[in-house]
Amino acid sequence: MNKTASVSEDEIRKWIGMLRAIRKYRSLDLPDALLRDLIVEELSRHSSSSEALKAVRRKLHNIVAPYLGDPDYTTAQKALEAAFTDGSPQSVREFCLSMLASHASTRERIPLLDEFYSRLWKITGLPQTLLDLACGMQPFALPWMGLPTLTRYFAYDLHRPRVDLINQFFQRSGCRGSAIHEDILVNPPQIEAEVALFFKEAHRFEQRRRGACLPFFQALRVRWLLVSLPISSLKGTRDLEDRQRRLMQSILGGQTWEVTEIRFENELVFCIQKT
Repeated sequence: MNKTASVSEDEIRKWIGMLRAIRKYRSLDLPDALLRDLIVEELSRHSSSSEALKAVRRKLHNIVAPYLGDPDYTTAQKALEAAFTDGSPQSVREFCLSMLASHASTRERIPLLDEFYSRLWKITGLPQTLLDLACGMQPFALPWMGLPTLTRYFAYDLHRPRVDLINQFFQRSGCRGSAIHEDILVNPPQIEAEVALFFKEAHRFEQRRRGACLPFFQALRVRWLLVSLPISSLKGTRDLEDRQRRLMQSILGGQTWEVTEIRFENELVFCIQKT
């Protein structure tokens, strides 16, 4: 039953304000597009407003993923400035490692930094324009990416403090590009690029909205889309490799795109050649 036609804009704004007031989301300044999309989606699926709100909160918890970790952003901004003021490449790298370690998704990749991105570029070539979708802390791996100086790097994330910190890092690094505060499922980026990275997010997109990934992939104007999925649980207690391959097969079924797999210790990367 679709109830959204009977819900006023004032009611939607009231719900958005209620969600923004939740303590764990208060400082994140989540995009209105995200909150509105969840509210409208769940109101269309539930006859009870209270059940719809519970569903919105469950999905929001999964999307924002507070369990994956975050630094104290005020402290991180000061540490970033101190690292660049020092002027030592090693100081900058140490700061970047601390940011990568603050989030579970990038923490697992730290032992592989010297080889991880070079293995990707062997498949795709070095990109002149790179999109980092639902980027998390990945932009702080820039010192290990081996990108050309003129590469444009656009990173997208829901967390306003994270986006601000990444923009500060890009500016101090002389990186061409920017971090963008956006819900990419509602508004897929339309920047043309050689490569887009979509790491450890496809399964959470599908949890948010079943069937969301394929139209999202189709909307991206990129030559290569690199989608990674974790192949072990956060606690390392479950082998997820077969499940993740089945998920990607279900998403890409019927497509003629060529797919090359790269397997790392905790992560499986599907290199999808779209054009």
